[in-house]
Amino acid sequence: MKVLGDTKGVVLVVAIILITMMVLTLFVMFYKLVHITQAQAQSITFLDRFWDSKRLDEIYGVAERLKRSPIAAMFRAGYVELSKVKRSREGAHGQMGMGMEAQVSMHERAGDADNVERAMARARLAENTKLENLLPFLATTGSAAPFIGLFGTVWGIMEAFMAISAAGSADLAAVAGPIAEALIATAMALASAIPAVVAYNYFQRRLKVLNAEMTNFASDFMNIVKRHFF
Repeated sequence: MKVLGDTKGVVLVVAIILITMMVLTLFVMFYKLVHITQAQAQSITFLDRFWDSKRLDEIYGVAERLKRSPIAAMFRAGYVELSKVKRSREGAHGQMGMGMEAQVSMHERAGDADNVERAMARARLAENTKLENLLPFLATTGSAAPFIGLFGTVWGIMEAFMAISAAGSADLAAVAGPIAEALIATAMALASAIPAVVAYNYFQRRLKVLNAEMTNFASDFMNIVKRHFF
């Protein structure tokens, strides 16, 4: 490439960094688009099956197949914890006889419900971490790339003027070429930063919607659990 061939030293390093950031930005954009789209699509499928089904074990089977859905992951965590609570109660009930149910205090019932809620909260945190993975790179590129490009441009212009000063010539032909080459760094920086900022804001918006759905599901599921099991 002529720009890289003509640009030397620091400007060349800046150009390589910006090209690398541009390529990585495109990769992250494509990867997160597929990831978040699958998460939303599978979550819609899971919610449809959840509200249509009448048995939690059937829903768990559906959730096991929807690995990309964060809502399905939350349900699996809550279901597993609920199953542990039920087995623990049944075991204690078998040991102490038919009067066991009356010996379960309201505090113990609330504690069991809290365990299920905490399990879902942990799953939600883990899923949010997965969904937000690589997004900080887009934010970093959007904020840092213009400064990197500006640094390359300033350095290139400085070298151009130093070369002109050494040659003793200051006509337009001698100045225009080196300065134009230096400005390429700024153009490359904007080409990296603009898509990164747009993609970051777009993905953050979609994640807010998905996170709201996760919050609503957690509330609805806990209401069902408390009504039928506690």
